[in-house]
Amino acid sequence: MLDISIKRIEKSRIAEMDALNINFGKHYSDHMLIAYYENGAWNPPEIMPFHNLYLSPATTFFHYGQAIFEGVKAYKDPQENPLIFRPYDNWKRMNRSAVRMAMPEVPEEIFIEGMRQLIDLDRNWIPTTHDTSLYIRPFMLAIDEFIGVRPAEKFMFLIITSPAGPYYNHPVSIYVQDQYVRAFPGGIGFTKAAGNYGMSMYPTQEIKKKGYDQILWTDGFEHKYVQEIGTMNVFFVIGDKVLTPDVTEDTILEGVTRDSVITLLREKGVTVEERPINIDEIEAAHHAGQLKEAFGTGTAASIAPIYALTYRDDKMMLPPIETWEVSNWLKKELADIRYGRKEDTHGWVFKV
Repeated sequence: MLDISIKRIEKSRIAEMDALNINFGKHYSDHMLIAYYENGAWNPPEIMPFHNLYLSPATTFFHYGQAIFEGVKAYKDPQENPLIFRPYDNWKRMNRSAVRMAMPEVPEEIFIEGMRQLIDLDRNWIPTTHDTSLYIRPFMLAIDEFIGVRPAEKFMFLIITSPAGPYYNHPVSIYVQDQYVRAFPGGIGFTKAAGNYGMSMYPTQEIKKKGYDQILWTDGFEHKYVQEIGTMNVFFVIGDKVLTPDVTEDTILEGVTRDSVITLLREKGVTVEERPINIDEIEAAHHAGQLKEAFGTGTAASIAPIYALTYRDDKMMLPPIETWEVSNWLKKELADIRYGRKEDTHGWVFKV
């Protein structure tokens, strides 16, 4: 077991959390983990009270965006034992992001064992009310005090946690974006790099003024092939098949929830097609009465039903959500596995 230095908070702040009114990303647990990379090696991680960071104005990531992150969640089973959902997959994905961003890979023992000990220490922060969890945010920053353009040599890896309610507490309205571009082949669309999200802020701000919740991005060449929603992968139930964009061009994040959904559906005997999907195909399916469901998937969002999809002047309203068979089943199935209410036959649940 990794020997981690732990400095405990003198007085817990947990009384500040209203367990019946938990908003996503508003409050943070008592402790956090920090590990530094310098001289080509990782130093031993430390767990300490949650606190602000002291950084030079010349810190590299402020200027050049060398920063990546992950999103993981912890739950409590019926016996109130902490469970983390698929952390090894997040560790592997974070290291794919690190390689692409010229950052050092995080060792398994720091990511997994560090997370385990942090969650064990702050286990009381995992809420147990309906549809809640503890959101876990591992992230890495380039921290050279240098403003020349080159890959950094010093890095900081941190894990913070936050009690979380639903990211979307209502079905969402999505706008199909055909002006701005999120990712091109050869770019960093497949990573969880900070810049991927920073560049989406202005277009998202503009569509929210029009009453939409999020953007469904399209490709940068024809603005026809759908990619992903700003915070989620996307699925469409057309006829008796489930369609989702493929990840072969490295423009789409390989979501852990996405993979879980595909696995569960195929085990159930549902045909899932991972392939390029033209927005014209979705529009035609809707007008033919074959677009039965559309939903987003992600760690924060879980399964988010899409009640309306707008492409240019065509607002495609979907059938009443209570009639949906696929996504409603998926939401319950995933929740039962995550909360330990059902046997985990996939090795997805990591017991703290």
